[in-house]
Amino acid sequence: MSDDKQKGKKLNIELSEEIAEGIYSNLAVISHSGSEFVVDFIRMMPNNPKAKVKSRIILTPQHAKRLMKAMAENISRFEKQFGPISDANEPALPPMSFNTKGQA
Repeated sequence: MSDDKQKGKKLNIELSEEIAEGIYSNLAVISHSGSEFVVDFIRMMPNNPKAKVKSRIILTPQHAKRLMKAMAENISRFEKQFGPISDANEPALPPMSFNTKGQA
């Protein structure tokens, strides 16, 4: 389909209340095969050696690449608006012990 024909079409995306609430994740594990990428979104809790996969997304390689480009573009926009996102000296995994001083 040509770009001119696609411009006239609109995609109606529905978002249920449950999905709109979102799921918090502080770790993602990505694996792949010859035909798909699998992204597991995980929530780690402080002082707990177990972590649960909260959501799994399976993507085609083409869609995974489009997602990577979209994420890079959105991170760039975010940093232009709010400043650089610091990732220096961060461990590969989130710390197992969060700050427990009770500060709000």
